[in-house]
Amino acid sequence: MTDIKNELKQVIVETMIPETEDYLEELHESYGNKTIEDDDKETIRDMESFLVELQNILLLIEENKITDEEAKDVYEKIIAMLNEHDEESHL
Repeated sequence: MTDIKNELKQVIVETMIPETEDYLEELHESYGNKTIEDDDKETIRDMESFLVELQNILLLIEENKITDEEAKDVYEKIIAMLNEHDEESHL
């Protein structure tokens, strides 16, 4: 496995999946038994879909069905997303 694929796998396994799962758990807990608005339902669906996408990327890496260039593109998008999130959380 190439370095970029290893880096992509690492950031997905160590950062993206745990943070996404934590956020989904927070969303579910915050609603408790309350009625969930349509926008909130959509947010939950989006996060669940994102989690599936991350798991699919891991599968592609494991099965060597993603090129180094594709892995690099995905890695760069994830790093940009993380950097944006860090900037927002420091405001």
